[in-house]
Amino acid sequence: MAVYVYISLQREDRISLYELDSETGGLARRTEFPLSGMPAPLAVDPQRRFLFVGRRQPGDFGLTSYGINHATGRLTEIGGVSLEGDPVHISVDRTGKYLLSAYYYQARAGVHGFGDDGVLDGQPIEWRETGIGAHYIQTDPSNRYAYVPHIAEGAHTGVNAIFQFRFDQLTGKLAACEPDRAVPDGPEGPRHVCFHPNLDVVYSSNEQGCSVTAYRFDRSQGALSPFQTVPTLPEGYDGPNSCSQIQITPSGRFLYAPNRGHNSIAGFAVDAADGRLTPLGQTATEAVPRAFSLDPSGRFLYAAGLESGRLASYRVNADSGALEPLEVYPIGQGPMWVLMVEV
Repeated sequence: MAVYVYISLQREDRISLYELDSETGGLARRTEFPLSGMPAPLAVDPQRRFLFVGRRQPGDFGLTSYGINHATGRLTEIGGVSLEGDPVHISVDRTGKYLLSAYYYQARAGVHGFGDDGVLDGQPIEWRETGIGAHYIQTDPSNRYAYVPHIAEGAHTGVNAIFQFRFDQLTGKLAACEPDRAVPDGPEGPRHVCFHPNLDVVYSSNEQGCSVTAYRFDRSQGALSPFQTVPTLPEGYDGPNSCSQIQITPSGRFLYAPNRGHNSIAGFAVDAADGRLTPLGQTATEAVPRAFSLDPSGRFLYAAGLESGRLASYRVNADSGALEPLEVYPIGQGPMWVLMVEV
């Protein structure tokens, strides 16, 4: 098995390819792929056939698809479609038939179909109004529901909720659940979510609240109910900060969420019985860690500094969840996404 690492560099209009040494966590740079239009969010289908890219250049908003060569990781451009909005997040549903997308500024959620050749449909199946601050979209492991977190945007003008939809995997259509949204207990501003691999629990990283919220997941209705919110910052820190992404290890034992401003990665131990979080502290990292990723095994973590143009790597201590610093790589300007693909 090979693990390829794709990094979108928005300020340089390219995607870089690295290969992971699964024993050491080291990265070897392989090549790069130019893509105009400010490439940012990345997604891959479950079969690892195609890589999708969201283009965020004003006047050139769009989606581009690539074929993935499993032997080398190289990308072959298939084609693209234009959009009426700025895609801040994209994901592929669990069947590998639909590309879902979220639009912060246009207050939208979209769904595009694509064929076995990776060609995206020109017109979206869904172009649904949600609310200002839509920042992420993902189906649950059963593929029956889709969730769209909306940040609070200063706790006043954003929706500050996770929209809840039923997802029809035969048609790609969305239908609002009842209730149609989950609301945190305060103006936390949910930004991204991740699903516990074993429990009916979902976690959100909260942009404005600088926290992580744990939600109970009702599989029968798709409803999320908050039951715990834990800060990502150390006590006493009063500088500027906002949270970015969130990931949980495949074992479900540890969860991580970067701090932009404090420039650290907050770690949490996850209770195997009920999913509650216990803070593990913060690990210093690159300036403005917007994008980060665990490797598929959960043994290594990589955080990209939006302002530093470097990628910091860490070994995840299997017993404690502590992050042990490894090598730092110069990667380029404006890293917006780090995507690990195992083939």
